Amino acid sequence: MTRSLSRRLTAAAVAPLLLLGACAGEDALDADSGDGGDSGNGGEAKGEVVIGGQNYTEMQIMSEVYKQVLENAGYDVTVQLVESRAVYTPEMQRGNVDVSADYLSSMTNYLNAEENGPDAPLVASPDVDETVEKLRELAEPTGIEPLEPAEAENANAFFVTQEFAEENDLATLSDLADLGEPVTLAAAEDCSERSDCKLGLEETYGMEISKVEPLGYATTQTKEAVKSGEVVLGQTGTSDASLEQDGLVLLEDDKNLQNAENLVPMVNSEFIEANSEVADLLNEMSSGLSTEELAEMIGKVDLERRTPEEVANDYLSGEGLI
Repeated sequence: MTRSLSRRLTAAAVAPLLLLGACAGEDALDADSGDGGDSGNGGEAKGEVVIGGQNYTEMQIMSEVYKQVLENAGYDVTVQLVESRAVYTPEMQRGNVDVSADYLSSMTNYLNAEENGPDAPLVASPDVDETVEKLRELAEPTGIEPLEPAEAENANAFFVTQEFAEENDLATLSDLADLGEPVTLAAAEDCSERSDCKLGLEETYGMEISKVEPLGYATTQTKEAVKSGEVVLGQTGTSDASLEQDGLVLLEDDKNLQNAENLVPMVNSEFIEANSEVADLLNEMSSGLSTEELAEMIGKVDLERRTPEEVANDYLSGEGLI
């Protein structure tokens, strides 16, 4: 009763922050789950769950996946998406948001910066288990905690044209480095200063990056630059769904330059202690989700113009999760 009353009293203050994501598509991101009286499995409603997160395709889909799994179990679920982690994470710490889909290393480094300052050395790594342990350690005093990460991830990645890969027998970033040729790169604006971009490609793989075009991460401009031959290499994420149709292919990060960015449910500690079934449900869902399946869902939204709600429902129904 105390927690419920507190949430209602703070609703007016929180709403302006949470409602920034309302333009994401009312059909796909309907914040009202219905009358709240019936569960998807025919049982009695079990209580309210607020899901927060960032407002772009991948997180729209994952928030809808979480929502439908929990609604099917009898929870009354609200989804509110905003523009950044810095908005919804403090609300989760306060208990106004119960659950969010997040990325393992990004959340770890975010909490580390909050605790130790923006210039603190990064503590996440390519090792999933080690990064989860570090995340648990950083999250514990904040009143939030991670559940089990999925295999699915959206880590930084680099691509070339399929034609270039075939001509040079490339499958990995090491293969590209072994060509011994200067590499031109289209990437995010800060790539030249990042250890997971230009600096890491040079230090970890021994590439000579002769030019960085700041055309953006996973942007159309970056992909067009690679396709046209303006640059050899482009930066995107491992769940990019558009590469194949554009004749582009990822090169494997065979030396583990990138940190582990597995999708991980983050939860308010007080909420999950009182609702342990939510952990079981989300962990079960996460255990079967692959990067390929994630990319396929993203493609259905971005390329086929289906709604996140439809795509999430198809995936969950096909996996027998709802």
